[in-house]
Amino acid sequence: MGRGRAKAKQTKVARELKYSVPTTDFDALQRELSGKSSNDSHEDEDRYEDPYDDGYDDYRR
Repeated sequence: MGRGRAKAKQTKVARELKYSVPTTDFDALQRELSGKSSNDSHEDEDRYEDPYDDGYDDYRR
C-alpha cells in the first residue's frame, strides 16, 4: 500500500531525465579539453589543503 505514488514519482523523474535536452557550454568544454582555464588552476592547488593527508604518501610504495 502506498507504492503507487512512489513508483509514479520515479517514473516521472526517469522520463524527465530520458527526454530532457541539457544545455551545453561549448566554450567551457573547449577550455577543459584544451587544458586552459580562465584562472590559474595551479594557484588553486597550492591553496587547497587535504584534511586527510598525513604527509607520508611519498614514503609509501
